[in-house]
This record gives sequence, structure tokens and C-alpha cells, in this order.
Amino acid sequence: MTAEVSDASASVLASTVADMSDLVDPAPRSISVLVPTHNRPELVRRALQSVLEQDYRGTLDVLVVFDGVEPDLSLEHTSAGRSVKVLANERTPGLAGSRNTGILAATSSLIAFCDDDDLWLPEKLTTQVAALEAVPGAEFVTTAMTVDFRGERSVRRAGRDTVDHAAFLRSRMAMLHSSSFLIEREALLNGIGLVDETLPRSMAEDWDLLIRAAARRPIVHVDEPLVDVTWGGTSYFAEQWEDRNAAHLWMLEHYPEIERDRVGASLLYGKLAFGNAALGRRRESVRWVGRAFRVRPLEPRAWLALLVCSGVSWQRISEALNRRGHGI
Repeated sequence: MTAEVSDASASVLASTVADMSDLVDPAPRSISVLVPTHNRPELVRRALQSVLEQDYRGTLDVLVVFDGVEPDLSLEHTSAGRSVKVLANERTPGLAGSRNTGILAATSSLIAFCDDDDLWLPEKLTTQVAALEAVPGAEFVTTAMTVDFRGERSVRRAGRDTVDHAAFLRSRMAMLHSSSFLIEREALLNGIGLVDETLPRSMAEDWDLLIRAAARRPIVHVDEPLVDVTWGGTSYFAEQWEDRNAAHLWMLEHYPEIERDRVGASLLYGKLAFGNAALGRRRESVRWVGRAFRVRPLEPRAWLALLVCSGVSWQRISEALNRRGHGI
């Protein structure tokens, strides 16, 4: 009789424990955070601090990838649930190769990008992981951003909680900055693909990645500014118009569907018009202005390119846009 009671009690206890286990939060997923850097020791330490101060309960493995310079081993350390490891870019020089070095070295199931001159708000990862897990099958999540241009701050939102493939063919959707990217590592390795290292100087590598990702699944978006993005003098592409032009031509070559969209085509034509105007190539600029106007007469970049061709400083125009959190 005692044995029967004991067995029954054990059965009830086991059943109760099983039921309670459903109520216990699963262990948070670990995240590998990739921070590519090049000759910006103070900025990268600031970015790292914002990553390590995340309120996310899961493990964060931070990989700082040095591109073209000697890695700073003093950045490495380990604490409870947080670690920082330093790597050298072993692939194509530049941002794309640095990101891929980190992706391939990462051990977590989730990958996050953070540029070395940007900052994360403490709740960024917690909010993003919740948003990702709320959408079955989702592979990629972004957030809105706050742009800091020489102390002037402006918030850029997308006004939506998902972004589909068609949206990226019409626009870069600049408010979805690469420092907000959180991606399933398996999707990068066996689906979306790594960051494309053939892009000129890695320019537009983030736009290309978004297009490929959105072709598989819509991008989940948290429309709250959880990333502080520094624009201006710290950007490696601030005045590199040759690289910008080459990258935009690359995008037209690799994504012919952009030219089949009136808005997308005029956007890239306008960018090329402005880029050539900034280089003093008036004839080439006017040619791209003509192409932009033929598909969309109100394309603003084409009009701005004409202003530059008429003698207005491109720096003046670019600075005015940057103060409002916008670019060309």
C-alpha cells in the first residue's frame, strides 16, 4: 500500500514538474556581435561599451574585426555572459570581408552588426529578439535609428513593422541601418548568403544584403530608434564619389529589376547624376539627369545634381540633407 501511494505521488510530482517546465522561460539565445574597425580606437571602444551594456539576458560574444591594421588585443576580455575577441580580417580588404570574417568565426545562432562609430541603446537586442521570435520563420530584424550629424540629432523611422522585397527595389530604406541588423546565422550561411565582397570598396553592401534577405522573407522591423548612427566626418564614404558611382552601377547591373520600377530607377539615376556632378563631370551628370527625368520628372536627386552642375557646392547640399538625417 505504501509503495502504491509512493508511486502515485511520484507520478503526480513528475506530471506537475512537466507542466511547470512549460511556464519557465527558455534560456535566451546567444548572439555574436560583429564590430568591424579600422584605425578608430576611441570610437570602437565607445561602440563596444554600448554593446556590453545591453540589458539582454543571453550570452553576447563580441568579435572585433580589424581591417588592414594590427589588432588591438587589449580589447579582449571575458565576464559573466559577455566576451570580446579580437580578429584580423582574413578575406577581401574592406567592410564586406571584415563582416564575413566575423560571420564565419561566430559560434552563436544569431548575428548582429554594429559599426565602430555607432551606438546601441541598452534595450536594442532584447526588443529585437522578441520581435524576431514573434514572427514564425523570420530571419532578419532591423530597427529605426537616430542620426547624429555633428551634434544635430534626427530620428528616422520606416512607418511599418515589416519591409518586403519590392520596397528595397524602390529605395535603400536608409533608416534600416546596418548597425541595427540582427540575422539568423544559418540563413546567412545557407540561404541569404554572405556579404558580397565584389562590391566596389564594400559600398552599398548593406542594401544588397537587404535585397537578398527580403527576397526570401520580409524583414521584421522595430520602428523605434534603438541605434545612434554617426554621420559626417566618421563615414568612410562621406566624400568617395568614385566608389559610390561604381557601387550604384554595380547595383543596376546585378538587379535589373530596379530599372523596371519607376521610383527605383529614378533613385539610382539621380544618385549617379549627383555623384558625377560632385566629381565635376557635368556632361555625364546631365546624361543621368535626363534618364531620371524620363522615368520620373520629380526625382529630387536629379534636380540637386543640376544645382551642382550650375555651381552650387555639393558639400553645402549634402550637409543640409545630413542635418535632417538624410543623404543623397
